[in-house]
Amino acid sequence: MPGYEYFRETETTTEAAPSTVVEVSANGSSAAPREGVYYNPRLDPKNYLEGPLSSNPATRLRQMLARPGIVVAPGICDGISARCALEAGFDCLYQSGAATTASRLGMPDLAIATLNDFVGSAQMVCGINPSVPVIADADTGFGGPAMVARTVTQYARAGVAGLHIEDQVQTKRCGHLMGKQVVSREEFLQRIRAAVIARDSIPGGSDFVIIGRTDSAQVLGMEEAVTRLKLAADAGADVCFIEGVKTADLLKDTVAALAPKPVLVNVISGGLTPSFTCQEAEQMGAKIIIFSLVSCVAMVHAVRDAMRSLKKTGTDFSSAKGMDPKAFFEVMGLNEVVDLDARAGGKAFEVV
Repeated sequence: MPGYEYFRETETTTEAAPSTVVEVSANGSSAAPREGVYYNPRLDPKNYLEGPLSSNPATRLRQMLARPGIVVAPGICDGISARCALEAGFDCLYQSGAATTASRLGMPDLAIATLNDFVGSAQMVCGINPSVPVIADADTGFGGPAMVARTVTQYARAGVAGLHIEDQVQTKRCGHLMGKQVVSREEFLQRIRAAVIARDSIPGGSDFVIIGRTDSAQVLGMEEAVTRLKLAADAGADVCFIEGVKTADLLKDTVAALAPKPVLVNVISGGLTPSFTCQEAEQMGAKIIIFSLVSCVAMVHAVRDAMRSLKKTGTDFSSAKGMDPKAFFEVMGLNEVVDLDARAGGKAFEVV
């Protein structure tokens, strides 16, 4: 396995001299040589600067990261929210762990959902439009290095373009709740290494994107958080994600400290991070912005209103807002199914 061979040979020991590589920034310019860092020439950002966007979602995500412009990924929680995000014109989606746990289990984001829950949701979401990249939350990787590797493999098979793995303890919680605990630097790096090894071991060469996330800013301070992300980048993380950045200046400083690695910022209304707009985040240097709870919080408000209206009036007429069943199914892809059936010679849906 190429990933295993890399880490075995460049592990920091007194006997082994780390290799020297050149990192390339998103615009294709070379940074200073660095020693002992992971480097896969096939995944160099400069290889993704030219040409049409790929139909492979992982490759497409790498192209989006290498080219100008911020990647905006709204959080989706189920098929309905994914359809609505695609209808609105978003070209990248984010499968939020909190939203997935809420929609599939009706439970809070407290390490209750399993790998199977997340993969099952990803298979459905990625199947709606397989060329649109989906970035998926993978919590802590659901176990030790072997389980982290299995998580990467399962996500990649589901069609996910990239995932993020964090440094919280296994009994994790939402990154915007208090009382978080994190593992040691080395345990976090083991997770990142395992993810990279698994990605590099996928037959045929995978473009799957590994995002290292740290929740240590609220526990150990911003300096430690940035240090952890630098180490994660050296271990092979393609993108750095610092959870709970509390000010614009801190985000700018983080971006500068981690350059040329792209930085992901997570915005949750009422959470630890200010409600940056996409434009503001881009001006501060962030490359990806996710809005984790945009769909499920809106869904709670809408469904609450609908249920209260039904309870009060005895009818759902007002909450339907004129949307009949056919109009609803059209949002869910009715016309595509009818067209496919007709092209195949079927006549089941001549009248719907």
